[in-house]
Amino acid sequence: MNSNTFNLSWLLQMAWRDSRRNRARLALFISSIILGIAALVAIYSLGDNLRDNIDNQAATLIGADLSIYSGKKIEGKALAFVDSLGKVRSEERAFASMVYFNKGGGSRLTQVKALSGDFPYYGKLETIPVSAEKTFRNRQEALVDQTLMLQYRAQVGDSIRIGEVTFAIAGVLEKAPGATGVTASVAPVVYIPMRFLDQTGLMQKGSRVGYRYYFKYPAKTDVEKMVNTLEPKFEKYDLDFNTVQSQKEDTGRSFRDLTRFLSLVGFVALLLGCIGVASAIHIYVREKLNSIAILRCLGVKASQAFLIYLIQIAGIGLIGTVLGTILGTVIQQFLPVVLKDLLPFDLTTDISWPAIGQGLAIGVLISILFALPPLVSIRKVSPLNVLRSASDASHPERDAVSWALYGLIVLFIFGFSFLQMQTWVQALVFTASILASFLILFGIASLLMWLVRKFFPTSWSYLWRQGLANLYRPNNQTTILIVSVGLGTSLICTLFFIQTILLTRVKLSSSGNQPNMVLFDIQSHQKDGVLAIAKAQHVPINQSVPIVNMRLEEVNGKTAADFEGDTTAEQSRRIFGREYRVTFRDSTTSSEKITKGKWQGKYDKSSELIPISVEGGFAERSRLELGDTLVFNVQGTIMPTVIASFREVNWSEVRTNFLVVFPTGVLEDAPQFHAMLTHVPNPTVSARFQQALVRQYPNISIIDLALVLRVLDDIFKKIGFVIRFMAGFSILTGLIVLIASVMISKYQRIQESVLLRTLGASRRQIFVITSLEYFFLGALAAFTGILIALVGSFCLAKFNFESEFKPELGPVVLIFLFVSLLTVIIGLLNSRGILSRPPLEVLRQDV
Repeated sequence: MNSNTFNLSWLLQMAWRDSRRNRARLALFISSIILGIAALVAIYSLGDNLRDNIDNQAATLIGADLSIYSGKKIEGKALAFVDSLGKVRSEERAFASMVYFNKGGGSRLTQVKALSGDFPYYGKLETIPVSAEKTFRNRQEALVDQTLMLQYRAQVGDSIRIGEVTFAIAGVLEKAPGATGVTASVAPVVYIPMRFLDQTGLMQKGSRVGYRYYFKYPAKTDVEKMVNTLEPKFEKYDLDFNTVQSQKEDTGRSFRDLTRFLSLVGFVALLLGCIGVASAIHIYVREKLNSIAILRCLGVKASQAFLIYLIQIAGIGLIGTVLGTILGTVIQQFLPVVLKDLLPFDLTTDISWPAIGQGLAIGVLISILFALPPLVSIRKVSPLNVLRSASDASHPERDAVSWALYGLIVLFIFGFSFLQMQTWVQALVFTASILASFLILFGIASLLMWLVRKFFPTSWSYLWRQGLANLYRPNNQTTILIVSVGLGTSLICTLFFIQTILLTRVKLSSSGNQPNMVLFDIQSHQKDGVLAIAKAQHVPINQSVPIVNMRLEEVNGKTAADFEGDTTAEQSRRIFGREYRVTFRDSTTSSEKITKGKWQGKYDKSSELIPISVEGGFAERSRLELGDTLVFNVQGTIMPTVIASFREVNWSEVRTNFLVVFPTGVLEDAPQFHAMLTHVPNPTVSARFQQALVRQYPNISIIDLALVLRVLDDIFKKIGFVIRFMAGFSILTGLIVLIASVMISKYQRIQESVLLRTLGASRRQIFVITSLEYFFLGALAAFTGILIALVGSFCLAKFNFESEFKPELGPVVLIFLFVSLLTVIIGLLNSRGILSRPPLEVLRQDV
C-alpha cells in the first residue's frame, strides 16, 4: 500500500469509489459557490464588454473629435482662440428653462439646448420620426425628450413655448450622445435651433448658460497631441475640453468603478457559499471518520486518505465552477437590460473568455482553499478511531496547518479585493469589514444559542421545547444559517432603509409649511408682478432673496496670473474661474450657523474692507482663513472684502444657501435678480400657479419639489434594482447553503427521528418539531439580518446623512415573515423523507 502513496490513478480510483454513495451530497457541497462564481463571471464579462463597447463607441459618446466648454460667454481673445481651432464645428448653448406645453397646459423645468451646425458628427440624435433629427435645424421646431412627451401626453406636431417663442414639436428625442435614462429623468432635454435663441428672451443677466463648441477633424489628425500642445491656452482662457480619448478614459473609469463595486457584491455571495462549503465539508468529514479509520486499519496512510477526499472536493469543485461560469455567461446576456438606464450607449455582449478563465481559476482555488481546513483533520485520524465512538472523535484539535490555512483565506480575500480596488488601504478596509461582519454574525449566532440554552423555557410544551433545543444540538445549522441568510437579509434591508432615509429627507423638507417650490431668475422689475400672482393664487412667499453675480479678482493681493504654473500654490486657479452668486442680509438663517469668527450683518462705511461670511467647506477646500482679503468684481465695480466669519450650512434644507454672504449696505444698488421660496398646498394649485407664471414671465424657472421627489424615487428604484439584483445572489446563495446544510445532516436527523419514533413519537409530533426548529432558525436569521441593517442604517442616517432615522415597520415585518416562512418550507421539503423511515433503521449503521 505504501507504494501507492503518490499513485495518482489509485487515488483517483479510491476517490471515485468512495464518492459513489455520496455524489448527491458532494454536489450540494459545491452548489453553494455556483451562484457566487456565476455573479463574478457575469460581472467580469460585463466589464470586458463595457471596455470593448467604450473603445468602439467612444466617438459617439462625445459626438465629435473635440468638445470645449465654458460656464461664461466666450468672447474677445478666448473667442479668437476657439475660432482658430477648426472650421468644421458646431455650437451649443445649454440652460435650464421652463417649457410650456400649449395643448395640455403643463409646464416643466428642462435643459434647453440651442444648437447650430451638424452636431453630432459621430452617431446621431435618435428621433421619432427619424427625419426630425435633420428637419428641426432649419425650422422653428424642437426635439423633445420622450420622458416629457409621455408625461404630458404630447404628440409630434403639438407645440411648446420656450420663453417668448412657440416651437412645433418636430420629433421625439429618444437618445443623444452621452445621455442616459437616469439623466433624462433628472434633466429632460429639449433641442431648438440656435437662431431662435435670442428671440426667446431668456438670455438675461443672471441666467446661467453653458457654452459648448464641437469640432470635427480629418481622420488622420492627432487630436490628443494638438490638445496637449494647446493645454496652457485652455487654462489661460478658463476653458474645459474633452476629446474622444479623454471621454473614453472618463467613461471607462466610471463604469470600472461600477463593475468593481458589483464584483465585490458578487464576491460577498461567493464568500457566503464558501462558508457553506467549509461547513458542509466539516460535517461530511465527521461522518466519514469511521470509514477513514477503517482505511487506516487496512494500511492506507493518513496522507493518502487526505488526498482521496481532496480529489473528491477538487473534482466536484471543478464541476460546480464550470456550471457557475456557464450560468454567469448566460446571466451577462441579460445585464444590459438591467443596466440600460445607466449606460450612455447601447451595450452589445459577447462571450468573454478571459472572464470565464478567471471564474474557473477562482472557483477551483476557492473551493479547495475553504475545504482544506476541515479536510486537514483527516491527517489526525488514527486506526484506533474504529474502536471509539463518533462523538469522541468529532472534535479534532486545530493544528498549525489549520491556522495557516485560515491565514491563507484572509490573504486571498485581501488579494481579491486589492485586484478590484487597486489600493491596499481600501482592500485592507474591505477585508477587515468582511471579517468584522462575519465575526459579528457568528458572535450573534453563538450568543443566541447560549441564551436559548441558558434561559431555556422549561414550562413550554414538549414539542416546542424539542424544536427549540434542536438549535444547539450536534450538527445544528444555527450558526451557518444566521451568517449566510442573515447577511443576505441585511444587504436587502440596508438598501431599503437608505432609500427610505433619502426620500424621507426630501419629503420632510417639503412637508407642512416648508417651502416646496423654488422660483429663480426673477428680474428686479418682475418681482412685484410675481408677488401679485402669488397673492392672487393664495400662494404664500416664504422667502425672497436678492442674488448678485460677481467674479473673484484677487486673494490676499494675488491674481489668477500669480498662480499660473505654480504647483505648490495654496489656492487653485479654479477659485478665480467660477462665477459667484452671492446675497446680502443682516442676519443668518435657520439653515446655517457661525462656526468661526464673528457675524457682521451691517457694513460700516468707515471701514476700508467689507466683512463677508464664507461657507466653511468651501473655505477649507480653497484653503482660505479668517482675515484673508478677497477682491470681487461686480459688473466692473471693485469690492475689497475680508473674511470675517465661517458658516456651517445645512444644504439639505429647502432654502437659498450661498457660499459667500455680504452684509447689508453694500450691494443694494448692484445689478441683481431674485429667488423666491413658496409653499403650494396641492398639485392643482401648483399647476395653476406655474401656468400663470410661465405665461406672464417665461424666463422664470421653477423647481417643483414634488416632481423632484418623484424623479428621485425613480432614480433610486433604477439604481436600487441593479444593486438588489446583485445582492439577490447573496440571498439565493444563503438559501442554497441552507438546503445543503439540511441535506448533509440528514443522516443525523434520521437517527434522531427514528429514536423518537422508537420512543413512541408520532409522525405529526416529529413534523411539528421539525417545523418549529426551522421556524426558530429562520426567525433568528431574519432577526439578526434586520438588526444589523437597522444598526447600520441608523449610523448612516446619523453620521453620513445627518438625518432622522424612522424605519417603516410594515416592510420589516414582511421581510421577517418571508424569510422565516421560506426557511420552514425549505426545511420541511428537505426533511420529508425522514418521517417515512421505519423504527428498525436505528439498529442499522449507515456509512
